[in-house]
Amino acid sequence: MRAAPGQVVAGRYRVTDRPEVGVAAQDLRTGGQVLLHALELPELLVPGRPGAEPDPEYGPRIALRVAQEVAGAPRHPRLLAGVEAVAEGESLWVAEERLPGARLSELAQDGPVPPYRVAELAADLAGALRALHEAGIPHGNVTAASVLVCEDGAALLGGLLLGVAEETLCSALGGPVPRRVYEARAVLLGPQAERWPPDGGPAADCWALGVLLHRLLTGYGPYPEDDLPTLLAAVRDGRRHPSDGCGPLRPLVERLLAVDPARRPDAAQVQRELRELLAGAPEPFGPESAAAAPLLPVRRPDGPVVPYRRGGGRRRAEGEPSKELTHRHRASLVPPALLGPLLLGGVLVALVAALAAVVLVAG
Repeated sequence: MRAAPGQVVAGRYRVTDRPEVGVAAQDLRTGGQVLLHALELPELLVPGRPGAEPDPEYGPRIALRVAQEVAGAPRHPRLLAGVEAVAEGESLWVAEERLPGARLSELAQDGPVPPYRVAELAADLAGALRALHEAGIPHGNVTAASVLVCEDGAALLGGLLLGVAEETLCSALGGPVPRRVYEARAVLLGPQAERWPPDGGPAADCWALGVLLHRLLTGYGPYPEDDLPTLLAAVRDGRRHPSDGCGPLRPLVERLLAVDPARRPDAAQVQRELRELLAGAPEPFGPESAAAAPLLPVRRPDGPVVPYRRGGGRRRAEGEPSKELTHRHRASLVPPALLGPLLLGGVLVALVAALAAVVLVAG
């Protein structure tokens, strides 16, 4: 379902804009800004009644299940808050807190991100995951599109409510048949490595974080994403692209991508290791960049910026003082403190000379 600017969704959210991810809207109840995502609800019939109308309570039941899954989510400075999931018509709408900033997926379009900047972002994300995991809630949607980079450079992890809604909807569509759940997830999620971990729970979030770090550091994912069967086979067998381009984060990325979840660090360990790495990070300007971009402030040379040269017939540039002004304002060779005594001495000498002349003439 497409929402146009000015449209009110679920009697509460007035659409204001269409950013790249989701739909921007204003919460008429609180006045805050939210980001809306629409998931299409299938027309499911009442079981056992082939000729019956679609179940009108299906959408509200899905929304209730989503709310129950995230009921214990903590408030954390690195977590975007989920507002609610509500069914309206043929869509399940998910509303999430919206703050000024840019999606990490937009910022990473220009190529690999410097490793220490990635470490800063990852430390924020690990802190958010740690808070969720300590509350007993896995995230399940750690992707570049779910991360908001604020104006101060901090990374906020969002997408919790949306990820839970997508997984809940796929489970409802598939029911007890795993093949149908797989088919529903294949259509809804596509071959995105972060959303297809080899296991579940908090360890799956850490694995997805490793995929995201590899993507940011190298410019591509660690697994082939041409199609879903190829991706799943590579994940299952641990066949991935080399992590040579991960720089100082390579050991951590490789441990996060371990097939065995027991070998992966948890969110608390990741956060601790990243803080230790950042504590020893080099300055932004190193010796190799000093020549191209010297550090400020730059020492200004002694003397005039454009030295005056005698002779040569050089044409005076626009705004340059003339020779007369140059000579007039040339610095004095006598210190200012001696000018008074010298002037007084000169006057006395002149008076004595005058008196001597008078005496000579009169004599």
